[in-house]
Amino acid sequence: MIPSDPSANLPGLSTENLKRRDDGAPKIRGATVRQDGLQPLLKCLVVSHNGDVRSLLDSMLKVRRHMVMTCDHVEIGDIDFADFNPHLAVIDWRMPDDLAPELVQRIQGDGRLASTCQILAVVDSHSGSEISTILDNGVCDVLSEPLEPAAVEARIRVHEHIAAEFLKLEKAYAELYQSHERLLISCGGQKDGLWDANLRTGELILSPEWEDLIGPGPPRQTNMSAWLEYVDEEDRDRIRQLVESVERGELQSLEEHYRLIAQDGVSRRFVMRGETVRDAGGDANRLVCRHTEVTDDRVAFDEPRTNLLVDPLTHLASRTVLLDRLRHAFARATRMKDKPFAVIFFDIDRFKTVNDSLGHLVGDKLLMAIADRVRSICRPSDTVCRFGGDEFVIVAEDVESVRDATGIAGRLHDEFQIPFQLDDSEAYATVSTGIAMWHPGYEKPEDLLRDADNAMYRAKDLGRNRYAVFDEKMHAEVVATLELENDLRRAVTRREFRPFYQPIISLHKGNLVGFEVLARWDHPTRGLVLPGDFIPASEEMGIAVQIDRIVGDEACRQIRPWQVQYRMDPPITFSLNISTTQFLQLELVSRIDHTLRQNGLYGRDIKLEVTESVLMENTEHATAMLDQLSALDIGLSIDDFGTGYSSLSYLKRFEIDSLKIDYSFVTKMLDDVDSLEIVRTIIDLGRNLGKTTIAEGVENDAQLEALREMGVDQVQGFYIARPMPAEDAIELLDRIHLSRNHLQTLLVDKLVAEQSATFDED
Repeated sequence: MIPSDPSANLPGLSTENLKRRDDGAPKIRGATVRQDGLQPLLKCLVVSHNGDVRSLLDSMLKVRRHMVMTCDHVEIGDIDFADFNPHLAVIDWRMPDDLAPELVQRIQGDGRLASTCQILAVVDSHSGSEISTILDNGVCDVLSEPLEPAAVEARIRVHEHIAAEFLKLEKAYAELYQSHERLLISCGGQKDGLWDANLRTGELILSPEWEDLIGPGPPRQTNMSAWLEYVDEEDRDRIRQLVESVERGELQSLEEHYRLIAQDGVSRRFVMRGETVRDAGGDANRLVCRHTEVTDDRVAFDEPRTNLLVDPLTHLASRTVLLDRLRHAFARATRMKDKPFAVIFFDIDRFKTVNDSLGHLVGDKLLMAIADRVRSICRPSDTVCRFGGDEFVIVAEDVESVRDATGIAGRLHDEFQIPFQLDDSEAYATVSTGIAMWHPGYEKPEDLLRDADNAMYRAKDLGRNRYAVFDEKMHAEVVATLELENDLRRAVTRREFRPFYQPIISLHKGNLVGFEVLARWDHPTRGLVLPGDFIPASEEMGIAVQIDRIVGDEACRQIRPWQVQYRMDPPITFSLNISTTQFLQLELVSRIDHTLRQNGLYGRDIKLEVTESVLMENTEHATAMLDQLSALDIGLSIDDFGTGYSSLSYLKRFEIDSLKIDYSFVTKMLDDVDSLEIVRTIIDLGRNLGKTTIAEGVENDAQLEALREMGVDQVQGFYIARPMPAEDAIELLDRIHLSRNHLQTLLVDKLVAEQSATFDED
């Protein structure tokens, strides 16, 4: 079923609608909604005359990040499903006056709800024979009193999954409905052939009009390769390349002539016009086209051939021309030796921001204006090409030196200092440029294009709005980066990452309070690799979250036996660093909860360390996430405190347990007055707000004593103990679990180790 209003069943609820309905009805008493602004998974309705039942289900559903409305039997009549249409409903079947069946009928009678709402009934344990009747009334499942939380949670999990799947289907239908409506409008009643191509799967859906246009042909649901078989052989490669350009994101729309071979063997001319459809993340995932038969013989059909030579938007040279000119210049330089040339590769900095803020039409106008500027600074002998999207390439022949090539790049950057006039507004743009000079060592012309591209990315890494010249050192770095990325992907598959543990010590009692868990890569040939050598690359590759999971899961598996064997008061805990990407994942809390349960741990056994920026960049999400973590009794530490936001208001807003003083202040505090004052201020702030303060990066006895005098609560650093593998952590626990002062034991161990090293050297 496609709803008349495709957005009607999407999650989200206006609290204002709940408080004041349009018809003037009173607000629903007992209704509770999320105030944190985080998008809920599902909207849930709980109706019971029993307050304990309402309270239990309300808490359970909110912890699972759902929006919840609770009502008693008196308030049922106030529910307006135009304001709140639930995806999951729990109804107490024991309410008087057959109110429960009446409410189910109301839900089932709403066409928008019938497909998505999962209804559960709360019944007495002795209801036995009635359950069949209850289920016949449209109820999906029953919960028997007395309610056991674990059993209820298991049932809830099953039905929330079903409701979520129904919701996904409904959203898909809504999107299809919108696309269909858009296509019908765009066709204006013409008998055009329509198709909808999935750019990720290659699936192609054809409209029934195709049979009228070319006779019985490809099935309604097919793929791009099968459809291309009906395209005239002379046009087939061109159309294929055009669609592939859309798939790569180089084109946002297209208009192209081509020929189709109908079932009667006659070649018929068509023009295809298409637009990309984007997903919620802004990526093009579908290409929707209409195909209009061209029956006017006066329409010139040779025009589309120019698309092989000229970019249709900017009228610069096409990629085909670029590669041809590049091969020509390469052959000429290789043959004559005294005819060097340069490849200049540049793209627009933050061009996506222009498209997102001003729209793709304005973005296209900017690209056309840029093309005119570039054309004006190039010589007639230069080839200027729009390579794809916002990328441009210049093949500059007869360039004798790097200085000549950088001169072209300099003129290019000068042009971008002048604003672009777009309709009634001005727009500024900058470019990052890479330069590759031909030399006899090159084997293929495409290698220059690759190296210029790499140099362009180097310019971006250096801060954008500049140019960089490719050299062999850069090539070696690119090769090393590629090898690192390949090794990292294999490492994730083979789970080569290990947790290392750095002790955290209380300065008040001298006891071990826990470990910070740090990632190490156990490389098969390089040995132990430190985080600084692989974390940045893993974040760019999008696999940092997977590494965090591997390390976190292993730490959870290891630490429970330590707690059992080494009974300390309080029990040892471990701290896990949470990246921005990981913190923004909606399933983070449920995953942590699952991992803790799987390993027999409680929320109080772990602390999560996040930076200030993670909290401040999305405060609404952070608030909701921290509420859920707090419900699981999981502690939160602010890592690198003092290096981020100057506003401290978030310390009151968020449930924060401890502040970790950044090591950069601790290591410099004895030599730098400002650093010392910052450390002292943070310690005082933590004491006044009731937050635990932890100093990291302690490297000598003088720093330790200074921190003790200032009243810091906990310390960690190389002076106390370096991060260690699990087996060394176990040996450490063996030595200190009977000691009253664990810090003293650690320092003695350190002294003995240093003396042994000195003895060995002698």
